[in-house]
Amino acid sequence: MPAAARPRFPLAIFAFALCSFAIGTTEFVIIGLLPEVSDGLQISIPMAGHLVSAYALGVVVGAPLMIALGVRLPRRALLLALMVLFVAGNIASALAPSFGWLFAARVITALPHGAVFGLSVVVASQLVEPSRRAAAISLTFLGLTLASCVGAPLSTLVGQQLGWRAAFVVVAGLGLLGLAALARTVPHLPPARGVTVKHEIRVLAQPRILLSLAIAVVGFAGVFAAVGYVAPILENVAGFSEASAIWGLSVFGLGLTTGNLLSARLQRRIRTQRDSAVLMTQVLVVLGIVLAAFVATAHVPILAVLNVYAIGAVGFTAVPILQAQLLDMAAAAPTMASATVHSAFNLGNALGPFAGGIAIGAGLGDASAAGAGAVLTAAGVVIAVAAVRLASRPGGGAVPQPA
Repeated sequence: MPAAARPRFPLAIFAFALCSFAIGTTEFVIIGLLPEVSDGLQISIPMAGHLVSAYALGVVVGAPLMIALGVRLPRRALLLALMVLFVAGNIASALAPSFGWLFAARVITALPHGAVFGLSVVVASQLVEPSRRAAAISLTFLGLTLASCVGAPLSTLVGQQLGWRAAFVVVAGLGLLGLAALARTVPHLPPARGVTVKHEIRVLAQPRILLSLAIAVVGFAGVFAAVGYVAPILENVAGFSEASAIWGLSVFGLGLTTGNLLSARLQRRIRTQRDSAVLMTQVLVVLGIVLAAFVATAHVPILAVLNVYAIGAVGFTAVPILQAQLLDMAAAAPTMASATVHSAFNLGNALGPFAGGIAIGAGLGDASAAGAGAVLTAAGVVIAVAAVRLASRPGGGAVPQPA
């Protein structure tokens, strides 16, 4: 087929984007439905908030666990099985009769999260030539970023109008669409020959990979420190109404989408692993500056909104870069590393708001959460510099090959 007649990307990559949209929607939607869940199950809002932690727990545990269990399965079969589990978890959430059942259902729903993203990135990279890998990864993540600014708000609206259970039914429907798209478009890809769970773990334990995972935890905890308190910052510091402050998360989602698209362009400059490490360091430096600026300008409404957008844009710029780094460093057995980075991001999701809460609790004001985020990101810069130094050494990015 002539080059001009070929589709720009395989349809499977759009199926990955649809799955990431469904997964992103179920991750974010619970935040907007806490009052409805609280009323429906007759529990306090703080207790309902533990459902957010339940999902994060499922992602942290599920990413390496699902990959370990499915390491010998063909990747298409594993992806389909993971999406079946995702749909089942959302249906169970919709039918949960009590808080305990809903907590368990949210953990089950989250188990496939990191594994689906990790596998999708690996397969997407295999389906395109190297020159289009960065764009393929960004397209895979596009569904996640759109979920934060479109999928979650719309599903929240459904939940507010028809009951919180209806929102999970909608997400289950999205998951079924993603499952059908995967079944129709993803080709059969056998598991890598000679790769076992033991080898995947050995690859994961390499110094540069561990540094990249540490960057995901510490560096990007700064993003979550600020975003975890974006509503009270916009309401109490910038002076927005409560209803308007809620839309701050949608502005953040628009920033995520922008950063995702920008990342594909920036990755064109990467020629070596050192280039990738340097670019990651630069992104973290800019992120730290944006977080510090948020503290200084949060009292000015328009600047506060622009900073929320910038935090999303700069923060997510690094996500596909980090994902591509891991594919390069773990080339012989990339699946575990590619999935586990999502566990790392969710650990950052827990660390960031915890640090922000300490700053606010110390009487420094709501905007100090972003200041705590800047400190965490600065720590991430230190780790990133160490990664640059390691990548500059001969063989610094080498990983063991399967026997």
